[in-house]
Parts: sequence; C-alpha cells; structure tokens
Amino acid sequence: MSTHPPEAQASGARTAAGRPIGEIIFAAGILSLGILGFVAGADIRTPPSATGIGPREFPFIVSGLLVVLGAAIIVQLLRGHRGAPEEGEDVDLNVKTDWLTVAKLVGFVALHILLIVPTGWPVAAAVLFFGASWTLGALSWWKSAVIAIVMALVLQFVFAGLLGVSLPAGFLLEGAEIFNG
Repeated sequence: MSTHPPEAQASGARTAAGRPIGEIIFAAGILSLGILGFVAGADIRTPPSATGIGPREFPFIVSGLLVVLGAAIIVQLLRGHRGAPEEGEDVDLNVKTDWLTVAKLVGFVALHILLIVPTGWPVAAAVLFFGASWTLGALSWWKSAVIAIVMALVLQFVFAGLLGVSLPAGFLLEGAEIFNG
C-alpha cells in the first residue's frame, strides 16, 4: 500500500508495472552524467610531480555523488517511493508545455555553442542571456541587452581574469588583459 494520496499516484506517465517512467528516465540521466564524468575525468592528466589533491579529484568527487544519487533515486522509485507533487499556489497542472518557448531556448543554447569559438565567450554568453530574457518575456529589450552584456563581461572577468579559467575572450576583447585567462 502506498503512502501517497491517489491524486499524487495518478499523475505522471507510468510503465506497465505502475512505475513512473519520467522520474526513472530523469534519475537514469543523473546516473549517466556521473558515469560520463568518470570517463571524461580519467582523461585529465596529472603531472608526475604533483602531490596531494590534483585536477582529477574534483570531477571524480562530483561524478561519484551523481552516480550514488542517481542509483539511489532509481532504487527508491522502483521500490514505489515518490516525492509529493508540487502544490504551489501559482502552478496550474493543466497547462500544456509551451514548446515554442522550449524550442527558442534550445536554439539560443545551440547558437551560444556555435558562437563561442568565432566570437569569444563574452559575445556568445551575451547572446544567450539576451535570448533567454527575450524568450521568457522581458518587457524591455534594450535593458535585457545591456544586462546581458554586463553579465557576460563580469563573468568573463571573474572566471578568466581572476580565476585564470581559459575562456576565449574573442576578437573584441583580445587586447584587454583583465579579460584573458
């Protein structure tokens, strides 16, 4: 006998055995990301002179947590345990997914990926930030554009300038040392 109310059990797609398909797929995705993290982390080279914690440990820790959490969620779902559905006051469970909005957001993420190499990370990020803002209904396009540019430059400065992370500055910021990692 389940501890969840009938309306919570009735929501969501289920397999023939009564298990929630969507939740299991999501948990399997988390598990897969963890496994992929281990595979990608194994390619990180550590110099022979390195002692103590090296660059491989953090990805392995995160990957391990993802594997453990993904597997634990799958086990709990297969045992019949589910979380309580959202009961927010502004959530309408009868509203259908706005696939046009989803497609626009996916398009801006794809455009971001395509623009990183030829234009640099700040330009690509500004396009992504502006596109997401516009897609989600920002009222003022010019304020969104200014905020997107400022956010991209601040993130470029913090990650490349201060932390030394290698983000391509692009041709617009090529000579500005504070934006190069």
